[in-house]
Amino acid sequence: MAASWWHAADTCQGAWTQSFGPTPAPGPAPGRAANYRPARGSWRHRPGRTRFAPGSRPVRRYPADMAYDAERVAAAQATPVARAGQVGGAATAARPTLPAPASRGRTPRTAPTPQETREDRAAGRKVALVTGAGSGIGRAVALALVADNWTVVLAGRRSDALEETARQVGYAGIEGPAVLPVPTDVTRPDEVDALFSTIRDRFGRLDLLFNNAGAFGPPVPLEELSYDDWRAVVDVNLNGAFLCAQAAFRTMRGQDPQGGRIINNGSISAHVPRPHSIAYTATKHAMTGLTKSLSLDGRPHRIACGQIDIGNAATEMTGRMQTGILQANGRTEVEPVMDAADVARTVVHMAALPLEANVQFATVMATAMPYIGRG
Repeated sequence: MAASWWHAADTCQGAWTQSFGPTPAPGPAPGRAANYRPARGSWRHRPGRTRFAPGSRPVRRYPADMAYDAERVAAAQATPVARAGQVGGAATAARPTLPAPASRGRTPRTAPTPQETREDRAAGRKVALVTGAGSGIGRAVALALVADNWTVVLAGRRSDALEETARQVGYAGIEGPAVLPVPTDVTRPDEVDALFSTIRDRFGRLDLLFNNAGAFGPPVPLEELSYDDWRAVVDVNLNGAFLCAQAAFRTMRGQDPQGGRIINNGSISAHVPRPHSIAYTATKHAMTGLTKSLSLDGRPHRIACGQIDIGNAATEMTGRMQTGILQANGRTEVEPVMDAADVARTVVHMAALPLEANVQFATVMATAMPYIGRG
């Protein structure tokens, strides 16, 4: 009976030691001095018995246990764990496979290595089209997209301005075929069709359209606005945006993998107008309707559409804000502006989302501009 009890105690002590480590040494009982010793003759004091230091009782090891531990050690030594990109030894025999999100529709690819060539990196770029890319927000967005590893098609009426944007991209030190200038008047359906044919022939697909081309029109009282001036603003801001969105929709729906993203350039004027801006304000309100319809119609085809409403980015179009512009109260005041690069970073963020996520509407504005409370 005593032998069985002792064997059970040893087994429990061994299990505890393997799971939690040695039992910590107990301190003195509450209210007793650290040098307390039991009186002779008490049950705690047994002369002649074998004593062990607290937590150091020998643990019995059985052959089966020792064999199991030996197998575990041998297996760990035979298969070292490799980190991604580790060099040397068996750890680099195979690189890890990164599963591609379902939104991108790509097959799994291996993690990149430093030995990949410049052509390999260029082939992996997504393709974006930026209209109105010859100046202002369009140029800033094009530069930001190229810096984020996109191939960017530059569209605009002035070929010299597009070449200047491409030159600035080249001076930024971007490697690979990053930009393609294509002079285009977005108000002409034949030129828009030719633009998208060039994109399909050169790159095979389109992943992003930044629908940015726009015009403000003359800041004159409503009764003095000519029909030609009205029509010129509507043709660029609304008809041109529609033609590009329609062509992008057709391309994205028919390509494999199917889908893509359209980001429309709205405005603070899509919410509240400025004095003497009826043509611009009307087209920017219409742009919001275009965005909502594209979002709904594109849903079955994995085509996402969002809109960025911008207020007082420092561009050629907003130069009047810095010299004084008419306010709703009839006074002329200087308004604060912001860097167009702040807008570009927002567009890049919207473009980088998977197609399962979408920024439907975003507002980026100079902090102190008169928007909240305008009028």
